[in-house]
Amino acid sequence: MNIDFPLILLILVAGSGLIWLLDVLFAAGPRRGRIAELQARYPNWQQGDSGDGKKYGLAVAETASEPAIVEYARSFFPLLAFVFVLRSFLYEPFQIPSSSMVPTLEVGDFILVNKFNYGLRLPVARTQVVTLDSPERGDVVVFFPPHKNDTYYIKRVIGTPGDRVEYRNKSLTVNGEPVPREWLAEVPEGRSRFAVGLESGEGDSYLMKVDQRRPPRDFSVKVQPGHYFMMGDNRDNSSDSRVWGQVPEGDIVGQAVAIWMHWESLCSIPSFGRAGAID
Repeated sequence: MNIDFPLILLILVAGSGLIWLLDVLFAAGPRRGRIAELQARYPNWQQGDSGDGKKYGLAVAETASEPAIVEYARSFFPLLAFVFVLRSFLYEPFQIPSSSMVPTLEVGDFILVNKFNYGLRLPVARTQVVTLDSPERGDVVVFFPPHKNDTYYIKRVIGTPGDRVEYRNKSLTVNGEPVPREWLAEVPEGRSRFAVGLESGEGDSYLMKVDQRRPPRDFSVKVQPGHYFMMGDNRDNSSDSRVWGQVPEGDIVGQAVAIWMHWESLCSIPSFGRAGAID
């Protein structure tokens, strides 16, 4: 079951803010008036050990104290609102759950996703309200795929609107131009043998790998207007646009920009050795 954390956070922010606001508008004033009356009734109320002080404390607790729910709402609302704004419009953390982006991202990597590079969107509704840049070939992005519109996926942008993307014998071509690739190493893993290469996107280079013992999944496709073609860097072990189709621009969450921690499981020790920018 997928938990809609942005929706839960929105409900908590709205609920705590509404409770605090209603108390300020309708209850806080009468409560302050009641306290003033009690202070007048017990002139020595500031002396806690005196008879007036003790009676004043009991009377405030019984008739003029702030309800616990209001106290919690007032305390948590600023923190919840800060986290909500941070996650919705600036940066949101994610954990990598699968190996589809190896060798760039490993299972257990904790990443930061920039939420404003491509424009600002309303939380939960996902409606874009401010348009900035658009994803470029080579960007690593988080998005909602067409077949699971409530699940976050992360892949690399291979084709932008209008591009002709071809994949022949595990070699990538965009608009008739082969994507430059330099093979770096061959790595055996179990029954597979992977070749690791360095591909060059629009000004950036990134690592990718293919399984030499698996047959190629050749295709040729033209990217629709307002859509993007996504592929995992682990080319033969990735469910991506080759399987479930192109991603509408409105379903893009943001650009993955950095790894800040690696923690594979609760039984392992968190590590910061992989911290750094994402190529």
